[in-house]
Amino acid sequence: MTATSLLQPGQLEPAAGEIPELRLPPARLFADRARRFRQLATGHRLAGYLLFLARLAEWQHTELHRHPEIPVPDPGLLVHCREHAMPPLAPAGWPPRPCWREAVRRAAEVVLPETPPKGRQTLAALRKADHAWLETQAEALLRGKMALLDLAAAPLIGAALQVQWTSLARRLQPNQVARPEHPVLCPVCGSHPVASVIDAAGATRGLRWLHCALCGSAWHVVRATCSQCGNTRDIGYYGLEGTHAAVRAEACPACCGYLKILLPERDADVDPVADDIATLTLDLLLGEEQRYTKTGINFFMMQRTTP
Repeated sequence: MTATSLLQPGQLEPAAGEIPELRLPPARLFADRARRFRQLATGHRLAGYLLFLARLAEWQHTELHRHPEIPVPDPGLLVHCREHAMPPLAPAGWPPRPCWREAVRRAAEVVLPETPPKGRQTLAALRKADHAWLETQAEALLRGKMALLDLAAAPLIGAALQVQWTSLARRLQPNQVARPEHPVLCPVCGSHPVASVIDAAGATRGLRWLHCALCGSAWHVVRATCSQCGNTRDIGYYGLEGTHAAVRAEACPACCGYLKILLPERDADVDPVADDIATLTLDLLLGEEQRYTKTGINFFMMQRTTP
């Protein structure tokens, strides 16, 4: 693992009034993610799991475009949330609609051929699970109640919930959403990011965007600033020597937290969710050798220690 130095606060950041605050999820979010999972699987020691997730992401793309239209917050509530810098789609106030439960059962059927024998028992249980158990698992995942979470079922439950929240987020307009009170939380749904991405071209070249683990939205946060605690001093960047050159971990000595940062100028196909999974070794090294704690979450690799 190597440490590198990237930009300092303010470098390549446009004037405050010119900075776009929010990007809502694109229509091909899951299709592009599936393609990236398949790219990363070639020669990877986690190839089997990456291919499983590729099939799951392909299902998400199909499901997103057949998702039933469910209500979004009414204009009055959106205005209230914006005035008070509240995420309008926060699960606490906007819980999942029941259609997600049938979606997760469909997901279990679709990914069955890609699932190793050890995982098929989990899929069978998901397909037969009652509503109460599924809702308990959704709440555990959305609210970080790790002790209640079935880690084996979490990827499929998370995938179904991502589809519902992405569908909702795509029906909003950026000007309906306020800047988050805390930069580490998604302004649309209040969830944690999975990773950040640095724009490589165009008018926003050099800007950092945190990508939501739940709804797929992205929001701007100034570079070389800890998104967890706001510290700007002695931020460190760690990478895996000789591999995954487009992924670094941005680590803060003040709060001992880190979030991965992706560099499309080194690999234009990077994806926050897929590349986070593919660089699991970096997480292990940061936790064991540097004693940093990951501040982001990834529904496809949940752990009991996730904040």
